[in-house]
Amino acid sequence: MENQSQQQEIRNTTRGRFGNLFTFGFLFPAILGASVLLSAYIVSTTFLGIKKLDNVISVSGSAKQRVTSDSARWTGTFSRLVTKDGVKDGYAQMKQDEQAVRTFLDAQGFKDAEISPISMNEWYRNDAKGTRDYNLSQYVEVRSKDVEKMKALAKSSESLAAGGIFFSPGPVEYYYSKLPELRVSLLPAALKDARARAEAIAQNSGAHVGATKSVSMGVVQVLSADSVDVSDYGAYDTSKIEKDVMITVKAAFQLD
Repeated sequence: MENQSQQQEIRNTTRGRFGNLFTFGFLFPAILGASVLLSAYIVSTTFLGIKKLDNVISVSGSAKQRVTSDSARWTGTFSRLVTKDGVKDGYAQMKQDEQAVRTFLDAQGFKDAEISPISMNEWYRNDAKGTRDYNLSQYVEVRSKDVEKMKALAKSSESLAAGGIFFSPGPVEYYYSKLPELRVSLLPAALKDARARAEAIAQNSGAHVGATKSVSMGVVQVLSADSVDVSDYGAYDTSKIEKDVMITVKAAFQLD
């Protein structure tokens, strides 16, 4: 009897162990299949999300217009180099030079020109004695809306040197005063150019360019006529009367 009880207990224990293994073996494929389905769903959802993001195309567009400068600025300096003992006489000479410069500017039709007070800076000679000289100088600034007249003024300033005045002219700087209004008026053309580029890209994929999603304007480029010397930070050329004003936009369009 004792042997029969032990044999029955062994059979029950073995049946329990194999029963658990059988149950796990049956459930494992089901769990694995559910995991695969869940992963497929996640991948499918992610893919759809990416496809939605891909339905927007971002491109750049630009527009340009030729303008003529409507104002100008011209500067120059005249100076005298004097010794320490000659500072007083140097100031007197500078007053005469200033009068000569004003007479010249008045004759050219620029009576409102600004001339700064005399500025004095030490000038060291490169010698053993360390002799000090002093540079006396004055700054001239002329502004006008007559750009052609300003151009002629800069050329004629050479006559001051012929009169014994140490005059150093700067270049004429040309500006366009209606730049803010022009920038706004060029926006539609730049956006149209961006859409045309988007359509050219989408044409190969069979997509249709739909509504505008977003638009941002880039820096303004004011270039000399026919120049391509653009800058990432914007440019403003003042050396030429004729200029090309260019704006850029970055636009995003819906793809249908």
